[in-house]
Amino acid sequence: MVETSAWSVRNVFAEGPSATGDIPIYFVRTADAGQLAGFDDHQKAWLAAQRFSGSAKRHVLVPGAGGKVDAVVLGLGDGQQGEPSGPSELLAGLLSGSLPSATYRYASELSDSYLAEVAWALGSYSFSRYKRRDNASERARLRLETPDAARVINTAEAVWFARDLINTPASDLGPAEIEAAARLLAERHGADISVVMGDELLAQNYPMIHAVGRGSPRQPRLIDLSWEPTGAPKITLVGKGITFDTGGLDIKPANAMLLMKKDMGGAATALALAHMIMGQGLKCRLRVLIPTAENSISGDAFRPGDVLASRAGFSVEIGNTDAEGRLVLADALALADSEEPDSIFVFATLTGAARSALGPDLPAFFTDDEALAQGLPTLAASIGDPLWRLPLWEGYRRHLDSDIADINNVWESPFAGAITAALFLKRFVNKARRFAHFDLYGWRSAPRPLGPKGGEPQTARAVMEYLRRELAA
Repeated sequence: MVETSAWSVRNVFAEGPSATGDIPIYFVRTADAGQLAGFDDHQKAWLAAQRFSGSAKRHVLVPGAGGKVDAVVLGLGDGQQGEPSGPSELLAGLLSGSLPSATYRYASELSDSYLAEVAWALGSYSFSRYKRRDNASERARLRLETPDAARVINTAEAVWFARDLINTPASDLGPAEIEAAARLLAERHGADISVVMGDELLAQNYPMIHAVGRGSPRQPRLIDLSWEPTGAPKITLVGKGITFDTGGLDIKPANAMLLMKKDMGGAATALALAHMIMGQGLKCRLRVLIPTAENSISGDAFRPGDVLASRAGFSVEIGNTDAEGRLVLADALALADSEEPDSIFVFATLTGAARSALGPDLPAFFTDDEALAQGLPTLAASIGDPLWRLPLWEGYRRHLDSDIADINNVWESPFAGAITAALFLKRFVNKARRFAHFDLYGWRSAPRPLGPKGGEPQTARAVMEYLRRELAA
C-alpha cells in the first residue's frame, strides 16, 4: 500500500489575504539588527536581553501585551548563509517546525518570497507513518500570499512525496509499491502508464532488469509513464528503483545495509521531478522510466562472473553483483535512447565513490552538454539544492573492458568509481541530444533548515528550475 503525506502540504499554509491575528515574522540581517522598526521600547529591550544580533539561524519570539507572542525575528547573518547554500531566506525552514501553533506571515521584504515559502514547507515535513501520535494538527501555519502559491505547493508536494517513498522501509515498499506511486502520479496528471513485469521482461527484451530482480519473490518491473500535452522537446527521466540492496551474492556488510531502503532514491527523485514538470505545466513531452527490483540473495540470484545480455545488444560481464543499479538502468536507457529524445536525465544512488569525493550533501553530476554543465551548478546552489560536475573522462572507459564480454559492469579498483559508473551508463546512450546523470546520496544525515534527517530527492528542484527557465526562453 502506498501512503503519502504529500497532498497535506496545504495544511502548513493559510491561504488568502492576511488576517487579524497573523503573527509577523521579520527577517533581520546582522547589519540591521540595531534598527528594528515597528518594535516598541519594551520589545527592543527584550531582544537586547536575548542578545539578538541578527546572526544566522537564531530566532527569538517577541512578546506583546499579556505575554503572548507578538512577532518573531529570524537572523539572516549577512544574507547569504542559507543551508546547504543559497540566500538566508531559506533558513525560514527552521521556523516551521519550532514555532508555537499559530498562523504567521512574512513581514519583511524578501529577495525571493517563493524560496522562503518553499523553505517553510520543506522544513515542516515529518515522517510519522509509524508513530502512534502525529502532531500535524499542532503545526505552525504560514500565510501564503505569493502569486506563485500554486508553484510553491506543487514543489513542496513533490519533495514530500519523494521523502515519503525513500523513508518507507523495504518491508512496506517494494517494486509493486513503486509502481503504485507512479500510477498515483499518472492518475493525478492524466498521464499514461504501462508496466512490464516478471518473466515478461525477458519476453520484451529487458534481460538485465530481470536478472537483478529474479532472486527476490517480489517481481521486478519496468514502469513507463508518458505525458505528452504538446509537441515540445522530449524529456526522458530515468530513475533507479532498487527497493532494497543486499549487494546480492557479493553481499554488503551489515553496517552498509542499514540505509539500503534508500537505494530507490533515484526513482523517487525522478517521480518528484515528474510531479513538478506535470503540475507546473512545462511545455514538453515527458517520459519517465523506472526500472525497479529488489537485489536479493537466493538460489536464483545472478552471480559474479555471469555474462548477461542487455537490451542494447551488448554482453555484460558481472564483476560485482553489488553494482546492480547500473544494470537495470542500462536496459531502461537503451529504451529511452531508441526514440532519440532531446534530453535524458538519469537519477540514481549509484556509487559510494561519489560520496567519498563530494560527501553526502553534494551530489555528483555528469553531462555531455556544456551549457547544462555551466549553468546548472550556479542555479542549483542559488536555490539550496547544490550539485557538482564530475567529468565523463573517456580515458577511463578502457577500465570497463572485459576479456569474455563486450563490457564489465565494474572496474575492480578503488579509483574513479563514480566516473566509470557514469561511463558505463553513457555506453547505452548514443542518440539523445543531451545526457546527464546524477549520482545521489538521497539522504539527509542530520536535521537541517530544509528538512529533517531522512530521505531527500536531491537535485530534483535544481533540474526543475533549470528546465523551467530553459523552456520559457
